[in-house]
Amino acid sequence: MEHLINFIEAEDITQATIYNDLKCSPEEAVILQYICKRFVKGLEDSSVIDILQECFNAEGYEYLNHLGLIKNLMHLGWIVQISFGQVKTQEIAKLEILNTSVAPSVSLLRLLEEGSLEITLPEIKPYTDHLEYLQDQFDSIDLLHKISISQQGFGDSSFNIGRLQNKLSLLNKRIKARLAITEEPIVVEEFFREKELDEREEKIFLALLKEEYSGGEGQLRDMNTLIELISIDEYDKIRNRSLLEDGSKLLSDNILDYEEILNMFGGISRSFYLQEDILQRIIHPNKKKKVTTLKLDKLVEEQELFEYLIPKTTLDDVVLHPKTREVLNTLIKQVDKEVFAKLKAWGIKDKRRGIDARIIFYGSPGTGKTMTAMSLAKTLKRPILSFDCSKILSMYVGESEKNVRKIFDDFKSLSKKAKVDPILLLNEADQFLSSRSEGVGSSADKMHNQMQNIFLEQIEKFEGILIATTNLLDNIDKAFSRRFNYKIEFKKPGKRQRMRLWHFMLPETADYEEGFKVDELAIYDLTGGQINLIIKNTAYKVAVRDESVFTLRDFIEEIEKEMGSSFDGSKSMGFKV
Repeated sequence: MEHLINFIEAEDITQATIYNDLKCSPEEAVILQYICKRFVKGLEDSSVIDILQECFNAEGYEYLNHLGLIKNLMHLGWIVQISFGQVKTQEIAKLEILNTSVAPSVSLLRLLEEGSLEITLPEIKPYTDHLEYLQDQFDSIDLLHKISISQQGFGDSSFNIGRLQNKLSLLNKRIKARLAITEEPIVVEEFFREKELDEREEKIFLALLKEEYSGGEGQLRDMNTLIELISIDEYDKIRNRSLLEDGSKLLSDNILDYEEILNMFGGISRSFYLQEDILQRIIHPNKKKKVTTLKLDKLVEEQELFEYLIPKTTLDDVVLHPKTREVLNTLIKQVDKEVFAKLKAWGIKDKRRGIDARIIFYGSPGTGKTMTAMSLAKTLKRPILSFDCSKILSMYVGESEKNVRKIFDDFKSLSKKAKVDPILLLNEADQFLSSRSEGVGSSADKMHNQMQNIFLEQIEKFEGILIATTNLLDNIDKAFSRRFNYKIEFKKPGKRQRMRLWHFMLPETADYEEGFKVDELAIYDLTGGQINLIIKNTAYKVAVRDESVFTLRDFIEEIEKEMGSSFDGSKSMGFKV
């Protein structure tokens, strides 16, 4: 008890052996000394008024000016009030403290007993198995939980936030250091890399995994608790809610699921858990699964109907007409919890979570219809399967009706096997959407009408997101028009949009002639696809020169060729910005 004795007997409090660890002012340390002297005499709590009057022999009521010192010591975690219940320390007014009593915290007593709260970690060694690794990670989750509780200021603030954060930082560095020298694969780390989870998503996953291992009663399963675990302030909490909303990566990739529970206040709360197949993979890494869930891209490789597209841009990366962006933003908001709750209450949506939408993208070639569909998929963190509708006519006559059903049946089958909800993209769907032939007509007309009827039926039953692209909307059959709840036009870009497209498509590392001005190129009425083609053709021409410098004339020559041709530019996937 030498540190305790040293502290209560010190005439100059700043010379006490534990003073530097207290991280407080000399006046605050004097208050702690007074409280500790009473504590060792068997007086566990001390009146705040008595403390201030004894420590600061001021005349009249000037001792009230030192009330802030008491509140700060409570915030630091060295003393706890024993009069209030579960009250946030930072919300207590100074005068509320005046007629209360305080006592030394567990942290202060431990510091007085041990002389230091510095952490000494054992030697860095490789992990021998995934359980050792999980023990460290679960300790990290414990610290995060204590920090989140401490930040809220509830109850006994015996754990000082700064010390906890220091301990957490040291532990995280230790985990990284041990992983760096561990040769055997750690199944959880492999899973994180495979799913490309960010640090916040990893912490949520580990918290729920800790619950499974410890047989927890749901302390870390609650949505708000998980959000507080990974957030540093109120803004962070709002931003991080999206990680556990419908449409998030953790839910869309079938890593987590949740149950909605009626709480004691009559509201609905969510309790999260790991999907069973994911849990078994982590808990029993060496156990062979009887049934293997195949990845969607691997399944698509085994068939010839669909193309698996890999989006590289989100909607924030493409040039879109403001009206187009507004409609797409409305569509995306269907995954918002509050929006979904309203739609469900109104009877517009059933129990199915997520987005249900049948969309037509129409407009001239090269205006970015396919690129926008892919960017929407990446924004929603969904895979996307594309079908080229022109393939239908290349199939045997009489088989087309069956093949229309096959598109949708195979799409459902692939989704079910991979346990995902991809977006179905029907490219160049003009023949499906065009007006049906009237009268008897030829056998070809009858076949075409029958094929469209089946297509209409399948669209009616479709659940999820379906996007059909077409160049013309004027000829669309009214029956189809009614089935699509979003019809989005892709107009040729205006001058301002063309400026953005030229700026972002031009090679950043290339050399340009002196006085080169992009606005002189933006005056030409071109689509994004045409601009992309012109830049590529110009680059091929300039690259073979000894002095590879782009000139305005180089681009104008290619523009004149493009605008003078009978083609409408190359087929473009879209325009990244």
